[in-house]
Amino acid sequence: MMKIIDTHSHLWLRQDTVVNGMPIRTLENGRSLFMGEIRQMVPPFIIDGRNTAEIFLSNMDYAQVTAAVVVQEFIDGIQNEYLADVQKRYPDRFIVCGMADYRKPGYLEDVKKLIAQGFKGIAIPGHRLQTPQGRVSLTCPEMMEMFRLMEKSGVFLSITLEDGDVQVPEMEEVIQECPDLKIAVGHFGMVTVPGWMEQIRLARHGNVMIESGGITWLFNDEFYPFKGAVKAIRQAADEVGMDKLMWGSDYPRTITAITYRMSYDFILKTSEFTDESKELFLGLNAVKFYGIETDIDLPYIKNMSE
Repeated sequence: MMKIIDTHSHLWLRQDTVVNGMPIRTLENGRSLFMGEIRQMVPPFIIDGRNTAEIFLSNMDYAQVTAAVVVQEFIDGIQNEYLADVQKRYPDRFIVCGMADYRKPGYLEDVKKLIAQGFKGIAIPGHRLQTPQGRVSLTCPEMMEMFRLMEKSGVFLSITLEDGDVQVPEMEEVIQECPDLKIAVGHFGMVTVPGWMEQIRLARHGNVMIESGGITWLFNDEFYPFKGAVKAIRQAADEVGMDKLMWGSDYPRTITAITYRMSYDFILKTSEFTDESKELFLGLNAVKFYGIETDIDLPYIKNMSE
């Protein structure tokens, strides 16, 4: 059985935060107030809006996904307390990332505490570092000291970048300064935006991987079987090699439009990749990068419609 690892997912108990001065609040029936409008944040049957590990595990078992990396994003609020508990209760199924508020000076001390607490990764939503004073640079002194600490501590970085190549030069500097810092660049470089391949090329460095979290919503207009996404993955593989790419779902945001299994099933069914390439992309690359040792039997369960 093919081992499938999800390298980009989200969990929260409740959204209650402010981003760019706009509130984000959990409502009912899976909806949230999101920056001035009501959006379907999770499927409507999650009536209390609690995006829990248990619901995700049920989806993972059904879709035969062995393990998942849980990242964080400012739009969900900082979830360190809940994710630490998730890691403690389900150590074989989840690898969780801690997150600090990098928009305010002093976050280095928070990251030191997260590392001491046992977080294996630190997440940075690099596309949301704008402040009234300007964008926080990934190469500012506090950031660089944080990256050096992470490298020394063996803690990986999960980061999403601004559209295009805006932050690529900064990332090149970080990589040069911290060549042993494991880095996973998310959202497949924001593949539908001009300049995305510059983010993909960061994976030419030995310590950098690219994960595809959110690729199905980036190609949402064409919908399943996401032929544009398949073409983009092929293009990226031709550039940096399939051994540098990993699958991610961006659960639960994507499952308001498709099922969780559909977020990778289009890869299984395409004839564009060999079976070996599919195994690398869907799981083996992540197993190697994150050091995942989980080995569980997740049998296929037939649907009532079959």
